[in-house]
Amino acid sequence: MSSFDGVSVFDAPEHKCTVIWLHGLGDSGEGFAPVAAHLNLPAELGVKFLFPHAPVQAVTINGGMEMRAWYDIKSLDLGKRADAQGVQQSAQSISALIDEQIAAGIPADKIILAGFSQGGVIALHLAPRYHHKLAGVMALSTYMSEPERLTDEARHRDLNIFMAHGDFDNVVPLEAGKQAYTYLQNEGMNVSWQSYAMAHQVCDAELHAIRQWLLERLS
Repeated sequence: MSSFDGVSVFDAPEHKCTVIWLHGLGDSGEGFAPVAAHLNLPAELGVKFLFPHAPVQAVTINGGMEMRAWYDIKSLDLGKRADAQGVQQSAQSISALIDEQIAAGIPADKIILAGFSQGGVIALHLAPRYHHKLAGVMALSTYMSEPERLTDEARHRDLNIFMAHGDFDNVVPLEAGKQAYTYLQNEGMNVSWQSYAMAHQVCDAELHAIRQWLLERLS
């Protein structure tokens, strides 16, 4: 029996693919759940969307207030922003969720790991290190935790990664996303970059590009 804590969206005759989508700081699985209907993927693809809830924990930069977070943020300085131990713990829990999908009969090459902001940090940390190569990674308005460790720890250097960012993002600066993109490129990842005239959010043009990418990766 699954220990999945989050929102599941499935409207197809047969489950053939899974998209696991991780929300940002202070949000929940409900925040991105409407995206599944908006993407309107063909029923014959058999895509199930899973939107896990991050655990509730105190977040240092928010005065210790408790909220859903994949890890603590102790500093806004980019190099120290992600609490490495917290990133590791969340990556382990999402790894277990992917394992459950594979055990249920969904092959790794039909599983997409997506994440926005904090969720994107977990996706970019986990997917290159996961013991199977996934169909792809979607990293939205995000950055990387300890990118320098990837050189020694990456298992899948040809991973397909879709990155998108807002030109006017005042939460995760555009430059932070571009730094992550450059790191991944230098590691040989198959990574694409797109930016949009938006803040720390998702826009219609971006969702259109995401839909096209998902169709390519899962068809």
